[in-house]
Amino acid sequence: MKKLLSIFALIGLLTFSTTQAYTQDAQESTEEVAAQGDSFHQIVKDKFIEGDPTFMWPILICLILGLAVSIERVITLNLATTDTKKLLAKIEDALAKGGIEAAKDVTKNTRGPVASIFTQGLMRSSEGIEMVEKSIVSYGGVEMGKLERGLIWISLFISLGPMLGFFGTVIGMIFAFDAIQAAGDISPNVVAGGMKVALITTVAGLIVGMILQIMYNYCVSRIDAIVNSMEDASISLIDILVKHKLSK
Repeated sequence: MKKLLSIFALIGLLTFSTTQAYTQDAQESTEEVAAQGDSFHQIVKDKFIEGDPTFMWPILICLILGLAVSIERVITLNLATTDTKKLLAKIEDALAKGGIEAAKDVTKNTRGPVASIFTQGLMRSSEGIEMVEKSIVSYGGVEMGKLERGLIWISLFISLGPMLGFFGTVIGMIFAFDAIQAAGDISPNVVAGGMKVALITTVAGLIVGMILQIMYNYCVSRIDAIVNSMEDASISLIDILVKHKLSK
């Protein structure tokens, strides 16, 4: 939670700085902008202003919040990755030298969901292999829920970003038709303003959706890899415990 709040604070600071930059650019004259040249950053800021901040800010907020949750999930999932082969080798060595208690010390001192599941299984080793299997399966579901935490919010922002963009599109079209009605004539100059708002907000919403979709798919792929590793390692742990009990 502290990690997520820190990421929000950092992105909020960047957003505040960007807001000041947008405000300053909005106050600049056309001649000053032309003199500076059309850099990519300048073009993005100009389009943000042309798309009407009333519609662009909600889209930008969706991107900021979605990236904050995504970055927190990426960091958490990468930290949750464990070298299962190395861990199993340590457990097997500890069982041979110091028994179950030594193996539990190894898993407790190892970070990640795989080690946590192993700890729960080793704690039930005295009750038989079947209880170890049930404990691993039950606690595996708990760890899986922790890994998937936050994905629902990323999915929300993936849907909300384009929806807000399309909302701006509809409003822009309404403005365009109002302008046509007021002028009593269909000409490019009359409808250009509303059409520009419509198209820019649509593009912004789609960009937000694409960026967050990439982050979401990466998180899902990392979760799948960790879950597969958990399942394979759990089977190997059961085999090690059976071998240890038979060797006594």
